[in-house]
Amino acid sequence: MTETEKRGKVIDPIGIDDRRAIELGGLEEEIKVLKGQLRSVEYSSNLEREAFKRELTGAYDEINMLRRDRKRLNKQLEELMKPPLLVGEVVEILDGEEVIVKNGNGQIFITTVSSSLKVDDLEMGTRVGLDRNNLVVMRALSTGKDPIIVGAEIILKPDTTYGDIGGLDDVITEVKETVELPIVDPKSFTRLGIHPPNGILLVGPPGTGKTLIAKAVANAAECSFIRLVGSELVQKFIGEGGRLVRELFQLAREKKPTIIFIDEIDAIGAKRLGMDTTGDREVQRTLMQLLAEMDGFNTLEDIGIIAATNRKDILDEALLRPGRFDRIIEVPIPNDEGRRKILQIHMEKLKLARDVDIDRLIPKTEGFTGADIRNLCMEAGMFAMRGRRSRITANDFTSALDKLRKRAAEVDESSTNTMFG
Repeated sequence: MTETEKRGKVIDPIGIDDRRAIELGGLEEEIKVLKGQLRSVEYSSNLEREAFKRELTGAYDEINMLRRDRKRLNKQLEELMKPPLLVGEVVEILDGEEVIVKNGNGQIFITTVSSSLKVDDLEMGTRVGLDRNNLVVMRALSTGKDPIIVGAEIILKPDTTYGDIGGLDDVITEVKETVELPIVDPKSFTRLGIHPPNGILLVGPPGTGKTLIAKAVANAAECSFIRLVGSELVQKFIGEGGRLVRELFQLAREKKPTIIFIDEIDAIGAKRLGMDTTGDREVQRTLMQLLAEMDGFNTLEDIGIIAATNRKDILDEALLRPGRFDRIIEVPIPNDEGRRKILQIHMEKLKLARDVDIDRLIPKTEGFTGADIRNLCMEAGMFAMRGRRSRITANDFTSALDKLRKRAAEVDESSTNTMFG
């Protein structure tokens, strides 16, 4: 090759194949880098996609929670915006959609029934809810009882037993025969062809143990026990006392066998003297309802009645006749033997010194009721506590006796001064 030819031709020190191999290797490296970047993008896209899904799910959950809150708040708002209803009682159902209703104040009026309520669902005596403005019957109510009556049922029985009562063995025997036996063994009466007594009336001075006997009956009776004070049946509005008496005996029939105990029955059972005051007439209506329930058309099967009073002299004669209270039991002030038993019952739980002698206390407590003897033991214990003694001594009982006698004398003097001005 001439020099000229060499000068006109570029000399390539690397061959074409080698150059192509280098270019191919570079492309392959670039492809690897691009594939790595693609995988990175795909991975990050998946992460972003999952994060978006989680965020979307959380947003849906939050929306559902807000919807539930809105529904709850709307329901509460509807309840708050709902107008209150008057409570009435259906007296008579007329033709069409009209009824005669009596409201809680005793007013009687004719009104219509809401379209959402069927007249067939109503009957005489049904409790209904009335619109405050137009007195339309909006809905029927379930038969309810006054809280006084519902709360009168004793669920937790008292701890008092017959063994805690001293000096009243004859009274306890009569109570068991009259109240417990007809419920526990009714066949003993049917075998003889006699009806069990309707009820018993416990009569005696305050503190002789009338209420204590009722507590023991409630403890021993394997049945429902309902306890009311007579004054709870005296109500302000006309007819309310009689309604309470009806609901009392209705509850007793639903819960039977049942024992009803009415304490201080003289609050509603006083003699009817023809007084013209509204309060006296309402008490008399309550008494008449009680008389009808005790000896009316509805029988008192499996229902025993106990009542207590310390004013038998003011009770109405209709209440005392047979058929209402078949047995009137006197609960007297305890005699010597009765006071001995009561002292033994109360002293059993006391820490006594050796010088305490029950026989010496019996004559000193003459005229004491069971409540007085219980108070005597408590006062003696207080004197021992005041003297920081670990046991109650005979001197403590002497001090307690002096204190109780002084208190009784002050009460008698106060009563005399009040009586004579």
